[in-house]
Amino acid sequence: MHVNADLHIHSCFSMASSPKMVPENLIHNCVTKGISVLGSGDALHPEWQSMWADHLENNAGVLVIPTAEVEDQKRVHHLILMPDFEGFSQLRTMLIPFSRDILTGGRPHVHLQGSRIAEMVHSLGGMIGPAHAFTPWTSLFAYYDHINECYGGEKVDFLELGLSADTSYGEAIPDLYTIPFITNSDAHSPDPAKCGREFTRLSLNRYTTKGVLSSLKAGHIEMNVGFFPEAGKYNRTACTRCYKQYSLPEAKEFRWRCPKDRGVIKKGVHDRARELSFGTPVKRAPYLHMIPLGEIIRATLNTSSTTTKKCTHCYEQLISSLGNEIAILTTIPIQEIREIDRITADAIDSFRSNRISLQPGGGGRFGTFTFNSRDHAL
Repeated sequence: MHVNADLHIHSCFSMASSPKMVPENLIHNCVTKGISVLGSGDALHPEWQSMWADHLENNAGVLVIPTAEVEDQKRVHHLILMPDFEGFSQLRTMLIPFSRDILTGGRPHVHLQGSRIAEMVHSLGGMIGPAHAFTPWTSLFAYYDHINECYGGEKVDFLELGLSADTSYGEAIPDLYTIPFITNSDAHSPDPAKCGREFTRLSLNRYTTKGVLSSLKAGHIEMNVGFFPEAGKYNRTACTRCYKQYSLPEAKEFRWRCPKDRGVIKKGVHDRARELSFGTPVKRAPYLHMIPLGEIIRATLNTSSTTTKKCTHCYEQLISSLGNEIAILTTIPIQEIREIDRITADAIDSFRSNRISLQPGGGGRFGTFTFNSRDHAL
């Protein structure tokens, strides 16, 4: 059985998250997107645990996996998966002496080393790995060159790539040869352009929480699906104030200060991954680059966001007529889409055929894209 899993999201209790991040909206979004396995997010938060209680069994058949993200004493973020919510209740008790916001924040700061957190998680039968591992803020490779510098002798069960990286960014890093790669949305909003924008396709023997964890442990990754890395907001080395991009030698020459406005220059994921990639690339599951349907519609309609009335109307019309978003983007014949909306169908055809131009993001600003249609530019 193959399932699409988004294992890293947040709740309405996380900083900078939408108040609409509640179980009902998240389950509905999974059906719309074509996600069948969803990480609960923020499972250390007691009230969020309670809010999920009535939705673990749902009419949509979405399997909810207890998950949470924590920040350690070095500000590295870790994604944690547990067989049940009780495991997070026990972990919360263990972490309370080391955290001031574990009862109030969706993503708590824990004043412990990553290795100690991993030891606690493993003692409870859980899994742990670095979240958005290459991002220049709050990630493993923002602070360390080697994975054991963070986790010591504890097993790293998986590594999350993040929006600014794909599989190719980690396949030549020797430390990661035996670690499964996953990718997730890290969504703070239930907007379809955010939640489920990246996901991992797993091969399962059992459609249960333990089945999902067993699949990850065995490395049964069928495919990673997500952004073109260039679309991520930290892909290239750039100023965090004006977003001007720099080569790595230029950034070093300017001592990581933008000569234009004195803003901080942040090393991009592209450059950071190249620094670490001194090994021979190993074969991984394929990575399918995907642009959220809402973003495709926004680009074709030339609107300011995916939430405008025009975008929302077009999106809902396509979903109600053709099914879930992932199917529309990947498998439904273009002619069927064209019968609903010709312009969007042409854009999806361009996307599927890799007739696309990318302008990389960096410094905190997302990259942009344009379609190269056979007949005209969109």
